[in-house]
Amino acid sequence: MSDSAAFRSDGWGARARIGLITPHNDVVPESEFHALATEGISVHAARVPLGWTSGPEPPLIGLDAVRAFAEPPHVDSAAEMLATMPLDAIAYGFTSSSYLLGPDGDARLKSRLEIMTGEIPVAIPCLAVVKALRALGVTTLALVNPPWFPADLSEHGADYFRKSGIEVMYAASATGLAKDPLSVQPERLYEWVRKHTPRATESIFLGGGGLRSIGVIEALEEALALPVLTANQVVFWQALRLAGVEECLDGYGRIFEHPLPA
Repeated sequence: MSDSAAFRSDGWGARARIGLITPHNDVVPESEFHALATEGISVHAARVPLGWTSGPEPPLIGLDAVRAFAEPPHVDSAAEMLATMPLDAIAYGFTSSSYLLGPDGDARLKSRLEIMTGEIPVAIPCLAVVKALRALGVTTLALVNPPWFPADLSEHGADYFRKSGIEVMYAASATGLAKDPLSVQPERLYEWVRKHTPRATESIFLGGGGLRSIGVIEALEEALALPVLTANQVVFWQALRLAGVEECLDGYGRIFEHPLPA
């Protein structure tokens, strides 16, 4: 073979390997992570049972199922198994349990999972949002959740950020959009957020790892002149930074221009 032979990418994570803990029936976090991963960054997922089944006419997600996802043993086992690989960081791809746990409970979840992973750091979505808002230098937030989140779960989410020192200008589920995650269209989400975002807010967070949303970030930032965070984007940002990758990803939000705050 010639010394000048060209080789195709084989997906090897030469720059960073990111683990992902995701619900067993959710394709969105993994899909969006792969879209965000640039050359030399690989994504490795472990699935955890979630007691909620989506479909053409799904019920709203139940709070008991949300709580159970974050409890031992399944999520701990997933973290432990991911840690058998040479990963640089692990992302917890489930937002709604944070809303119920609160900031202190999230910190305990992070510590518990990091016992299972040893030296591999774990990024939690809502903790990542708080860090991202600090990095962006903003203190107010509009919170938009998936249409399958009940109103009380959205209120728990607003309370989470208030406890973190963030003023929540708006918090609601995107009612009117499809309740089946596979049926959410980015165009409809974009129009819904444009219509409902209050002018007074300094930032937007689109909660829910199962909400297909990273494709609308750039368009919303341009239309509203605000930084936009989404569950998968922001936890991927933190995981990248924990892995030592300071790259700015074009088209997926202003947050990628920033390092993790001290």
